[in-house]
Amino acid sequence: MGLTKLERRNRIRNRIRKIVSGTSSTPRLSVYRSNKEIYAQLIDDQTGKTIAAASSRDKDIAEEKTSNKIEVASTVGKRIGALATKAGISEIKFDRSGYLYHGRIKSLAEGAREGGLNF
Repeated sequence: MGLTKLERRNRIRNRIRKIVSGTSSTPRLSVYRSNKEIYAQLIDDQTGKTIAAASSRDKDIAEEKTSNKIEVASTVGKRIGALATKAGISEIKFDRSGYLYHGRIKSLAEGAREGGLNF
């Protein structure tokens, strides 16, 4: 019997996390995607602190009238980019958390690039 979807994603996630680690100068942009929402946070793994976070549940993003989840993900990416720029961060490492670089994850990454982040 093969792996379930969740087991497969966790294997990929663990493989990525062995390589990608954030520092204070280049934090890790971690993404979590649920069926309805999307979350992004900049993490300094050396100190274990979250530098900035944005999600589709934030009031200013939730109040916008967007037609689909891909547009919402792009808005979250732009927001996390703006928060990172305000904190003085321009270079990050992208942690897709085992999700395929497609759809909402890709849209969030492109929005973060538009917001001023390089990765």
